[in-house]
Amino acid sequence: MLSITNFNNTILTEINFNLQDNENLIIIGSNGAGKSTLAKVACGIIDSESVKLFDKKLNNLSAKERAQLINYIPPKLEIYDEYISLSEYLNLSKLYSTFSINEVLSLLGLEELKDKSCKRLSSGEQQLTMLASSILHNAKITIFDEPTANLDPQKTLRVYNILKSDKIQNRIIITHDLNLANKLGYKIMYIEDGKIEFFDENKKFFDQKNLNKFFGSSLKCIDGHYMVNL
Repeated sequence: MLSITNFNNTILTEINFNLQDNENLIIIGSNGAGKSTLAKVACGIIDSESVKLFDKKLNNLSAKERAQLINYIPPKLEIYDEYISLSEYLNLSKLYSTFSINEVLSLLGLEELKDKSCKRLSSGEQQLTMLASSILHNAKITIFDEPTANLDPQKTLRVYNILKSDKIQNRIIITHDLNLANKLGYKIMYIEDGKIEFFDENKKFFDQKNLNKFFGSSLKCIDGHYMVNL
């Protein structure tokens, strides 16, 4: 489905991995480890000969083919038109989904905001807006960069339920939220200083010995929930 072979740049070193058909992935790592850079390589924002999508070289694909296969959702909504409304933004986002805009607004609890300017949405509402856009785009693979940042518990649960559903095809999720990573159960990649230090099944990553290796005494687990050991 997605493979990167022998990729190197100033941030990432010797990146090699292959994500099989219908595998979902969580990417974890410290700040500055190279997670977002890897995502931008995978979707072609950073050009490379090293990336293949569904056995096709990414940089040989047309813009339409690329949009059908992969979509990157950044950690923050960037809107330069201060007057564009939420419904207008989502109308521009709709590509391959069979869902209507109203259905997606209802799914995310955004119906009452549809005529509001995207610039005036709260940070949490903007996060949900980007999730809505990903559903309407409906690429084969969607990369989410910190999809639960700035969300209150209710919105986080809403996002979790959608990420666990079939409303998005294949998911790659960059996150610092170990509870989200654990509960989703997807394959885990851990990046440290630009190198892949772990790429395996979820249960193996959350083995206590492995967590001690990567997080030391900074992390503790209480009743199956992970938190900073203050």
